[in-house]
Amino acid sequence: MRTRFAPSPTGPLHLGHAFSALTAWQRALSARGIFLLRIEDIDHSRARLEWETLIYEDLQWLGLTWPEPVMRQADRMAAYSDALDRLWHAGLLYPCSCNRRDILAAASAPQDGAPLTGPDGIIYPGTCRAKHDRRGARPTEVALRLDMAAALKCIDEIAFTETGAGPSVETGLIAVSAEFMRTRVGDVVLARRDMGTSYHLAVVVDDAAQEITEVVRGEDLFEATPIHVLLQRLLGHPTPSYHHHRLIRDETGKRLAKRDDARALRLYRAEGKTPADIRELIGLS
Repeated sequence: MRTRFAPSPTGPLHLGHAFSALTAWQRALSARGIFLLRIEDIDHSRARLEWETLIYEDLQWLGLTWPEPVMRQADRMAAYSDALDRLWHAGLLYPCSCNRRDILAAASAPQDGAPLTGPDGIIYPGTCRAKHDRRGARPTEVALRLDMAAALKCIDEIAFTETGAGPSVETGLIAVSAEFMRTRVGDVVLARRDMGTSYHLAVVVDDAAQEITEVVRGEDLFEATPIHVLLQRLLGHPTPSYHHHRLIRDETGKRLAKRDDARALRLYRAEGKTPADIRELIGLS
């Protein structure tokens, strides 16, 4: 078994991160497997070295260890570019010049009420799908979207094994229909203009490179999993099992975010709390 914890260095780790990291660590330990750390720092505008350093300090304080060197996404742009080239030359990508306002206007125009949203936000209405010539070299420094209809013609199924549970307690073998992918997911962005890649593409390429056999993460990412399975099929990568876990919430039931600095691990450490205290707070004692 090989699993990983993959935080972004855009703020301090909080109790939710501790729960996810410790869950992955314990599952790897019980299976005599390997726990890996990956730094997801493709958002250059928000990633900071000081936050990355604090990630290492917090996790080591919790008692976690991992093999070196740590994979950092900022060092892997060539791998993401290669994956985009493969998808481009297969005719599965197209440039998109729409901004959020354009997408909202187009998605709202033909219907009453709010536009449909999916795991990647408002479901893209396909405005740019037929506007651009897809021949020749892949354009860079532009947003690239996956042509979902074309991609679905290249695979036989989208299915994965869930060893945890999704938001509606989905577990076991999860199969997703092509109709769902077309109407409830749509043409997702695989390369953002300011990043050269996207979370969806990078996580799939990196999980394959690290030979991850089980992905442990929060249930808020359950809906993104069919996108990742589709990309694995298109790129010829194996599909790991997935273990989505409950989220740590505040007293009002709201999911913790990095802006919830009052629950940052660094502050618990400064107050003299112990790793055992943290485990008790998150229900892992």
